[in-house]
Amino acid sequence: MIKFIVPAVVIFLIVLFWEKINDIIYKKFNIRINYIILILSILILGAIFALLYF
Repeated sequence: MIKFIVPAVVIFLIVLFWEKINDIIYKKFNIRINYIILILSILILGAIFALLYF
């Protein structure tokens, strides 16, 4: 039961404090994390589609 509760709480806290996390990373690295997540998701989807195609 605890193995389901702990990840749910972690994901909830990430969603709750997303703006603060994004601002901290933007101040440190001068890049928006939204762009990184968008690029990673496109790459992962592309790899999945390529593997399904071949």
